[in-house]
Amino acid sequence: MVLGQGATMSLMDISKIFSLLQPKQEDEDNEQCRALNNAVSSNDVTLLSELLSQESYRRFVNARSGWGVPVTPLRTAAALGHLKCLELLLEHGAEIDSLDVKAQTPLFTAVSGKHLDCVVALLKAGADPNGSQYNNCSPVLTAAREGDVDVLRELLEYGAEVDVKPKVPEWASSATACRGPLYISAVYGHLDCFKLLLLHGADPNYNCTDEKMLARIKQPKTVLEMCLRYGCGMEFIQLLMDFGADVYLPTLIIDKTTKQNEALALLLKERVCPKTLMSQARLAIRRYIPLTNKQPAIDSLDIPLLLRNYLKHDTCEII
Repeated sequence: MVLGQGATMSLMDISKIFSLLQPKQEDEDNEQCRALNNAVSSNDVTLLSELLSQESYRRFVNARSGWGVPVTPLRTAAALGHLKCLELLLEHGAEIDSLDVKAQTPLFTAVSGKHLDCVVALLKAGADPNGSQYNNCSPVLTAAREGDVDVLRELLEYGAEVDVKPKVPEWASSATACRGPLYISAVYGHLDCFKLLLLHGADPNYNCTDEKMLARIKQPKTVLEMCLRYGCGMEFIQLLMDFGADVYLPTLIIDKTTKQNEALALLLKERVCPKTLMSQARLAIRRYIPLTNKQPAIDSLDIPLLLRNYLKHDTCEII
């Protein structure tokens, strides 16, 4: 009976969300609204400026129009990478985190389109770097999947959640748990994104220290296991170890089919050889630095530049 109630509430919530997102018929058919979107689509900044100077058009700045998925002019500008139009719309009161019927924000569409300049402009104007809570994906997950390290850096520097979890149902299998940004960047072989996530505080033991997750899934796959399984290479394994991954968590089944023997050997060596004192000190100091603005916080420390670089993994292991 409780299960039935939960399902009913879930369906009600979904219906409510989509009823809020659906554009009104009169907006969809409105000539002014279509004119704004057409000006943005053609990247005609002069025409857009002229239209927005008129109240009869300006009041439709947040209205949706178009076939298929009706969208606001700001969403169109973000999706197409039309920076000047996007900035002009923001100046005239465009709602920065407005949602389309897919629960995607303009920032999400700019990230998906790899439009770095639009991403930066939206973040500076106050866009939520995490996107919408109603969307199963997020800007960080998208950038990590695409290997867009510049976009990912901007999102993280503006406070995006580094260990964002994809929204999956409670009954999801262990396979669905392996979808965090670290997992995704490793599986797709994006080493720069992988390191950037770790530098901004991503948990190298993601999933395996979450009590709620462990209560539901007996043996969730560690990032180390996923890196070995997909043959990510020694660089990924070394980074995970440098950033404090628990090398005893993976359950290793070593046989003739095991990939990346060098990477596996590196992991097995780490299990019997303790870290250097300097490495241990670096891990301890980084744990006490807040996740947000971690890099600036390190730069502000009153220690020699060489040590600050060491904390940011900018130098070799021995200094």
